[in-house]
Amino acid sequence: MKRLLLSALATVSLLSPLACDLEKTTNQLKADHVIVGTLLATPQVEVSALALAGYDGGTSGGDVVTFPGQTAAFVFFGTKSGENAQPQGLSGATVTLNAGSSAGVPLNGQGGGSYGVTSDSTDDLKYASGATYSFFAEQGGTKYEARVEDAPTKEAISKFHPAEGFVRHNANTAFEFDRPAPPPNQDRTLGFVTVVPLGSNGEKGQATYSNVPTSPVEFLQLAATPALFREPRVTIPATAFPNPKQAYLVIFQAVRMGGPESDNLFLGSVVLAGTAEVGIVRTN
Repeated sequence: MKRLLLSALATVSLLSPLACDLEKTTNQLKADHVIVGTLLATPQVEVSALALAGYDGGTSGGDVVTFPGQTAAFVFFGTKSGENAQPQGLSGATVTLNAGSSAGVPLNGQGGGSYGVTSDSTDDLKYASGATYSFFAEQGGTKYEARVEDAPTKEAISKFHPAEGFVRHNANTAFEFDRPAPPPNQDRTLGFVTVVPLGSNGEKGQATYSNVPTSPVEFLQLAATPALFREPRVTIPATAFPNPKQAYLVIFQAVRMGGPESDNLFLGSVVLAGTAEVGIVRTN
């Protein structure tokens, strides 16, 4: 992985066309501060109680269980020393998320260099397709910025929406679906999946599967191998659906990746912004 990461970073430096870009890239290769972060939105989903129980009913008629939409922002801010060093978190920084020129939304310190906030605790955190998001960290009078541009729209997955209102699927069986083609002259966004079991009343359990990066090392690996998350066909492993007669919430995030904007951030810093398509899978 070290070789892949260094190769990817070297490629970025070679592709910089202007002297000022080369100087900025060189500074970022040498920088010892790191920001990795996510801004992920999930829409409100309404599912009939009959669907959760495994009966035909879809999303119309009878009692409806509502899963509120949520937007969550997370940042890890830290330093690294040497090529193989694990980033070490920095606490006590002022971390904000800005959409364009609007006022920043503060992210609360959670210890160990982690900072976060959700729309459950503030009305100011919103997701807007097409927006540019800047992740700022400030400490000791120095400001660091990572940026992602053109936040994507929700990616419609037709397989998530059969007439029955939920997908019937065999337990302990891999689940595949195809992503729509990207717009002309645009790269396919990254795609991440999370699977969460649901109770008959809509209560959520612990995720049985997720490939969303969560650790600084996983973000650095993503910078080296983003193509793994751009495949047109997505396969969720069989272990994500372990129990028969169980409803699962399948969340597919279409995500755009950004990186360091300021010269003083390591080139491997990665920030993500995206929004989700959601389906209900009911196992046999």
